Amino acid sequence: MKLSVGIVVLSAFQGTSAFTAGGVKTLPSRTNRVSVAHMADGTGWGISDISPDGKLVQRVEGQTRRTWSFQDMSKDRVQVALTSEGRPMTADLQLWIGPDWTPFTLKAYSEDGKVRPIQTIIGTRNKSAMIEVRNIGDGQFPFKAASDYAKGEMAELPTAMPAANPGQRCDGAGAVRSFPLGPSAQRAVVILKTEGKQLNARIEILNGPNNPKQVFEVFTNNGELNSLCVCFDMPADEGNTIRVINQATVEFPCYIHLMEG
Repeated sequence: MKLSVGIVVLSAFQGTSAFTAGGVKTLPSRTNRVSVAHMADGTGWGISDISPDGKLVQRVEGQTRRTWSFQDMSKDRVQVALTSEGRPMTADLQLWIGPDWTPFTLKAYSEDGKVRPIQTIIGTRNKSAMIEVRNIGDGQFPFKAASDYAKGEMAELPTAMPAANPGQRCDGAGAVRSFPLGPSAQRAVVILKTEGKQLNARIEILNGPNNPKQVFEVFTNNGELNSLCVCFDMPADEGNTIRVINQATVEFPCYIHLMEG
């Protein structure tokens, strides 16, 4: 396994169906190093990892939405995974806290939801929350989605990766950072965060010049409490590059943490 770590300082309601889900830099500890290395193999990200018995999996037809409710205020991170039978996926993911506060939104696209599923971890800020997944694609492009509280190393990952390496700063005003991936890379985990300020950024995985295979576009008012943490699965193919664009204004730099596995 090849491991490289880098960091860059980076809904209207219809068809509702709600689930309630279960239940200063320092040197990284050995636990954090193990956790980070473990996540590079892709374990724990998939829809079957989130819901082994399938009870939290919901089918999301085109132009409809599904929700999952989270009431355990002792926990602060949930996982979300979307997959299809090989068709494109275009989705809008939102974190709802209270009746009218949406502190985190994520627009996601995948060219092939089977080969390149959408996989992310979202912070709930230790509050009662709801995750909404809206399929904004056409009716012929349904997908499956699941969400549950992140557990164990998955819950630790958004803090373990930044602790493992200070990373690189990416200023605002459209600054771009690109990370070519090795030909043997099977996946990449990327975290974008700020020092408590706004996070407004776009992550793309490209295969060839300006040929995005998967895209995430995030906005949150606090990129520390709601850092963006995503996992890209990749087929055996050369020429993959991750491109990060900071779409915020110049006073809102962000940091990128990238791990290739």
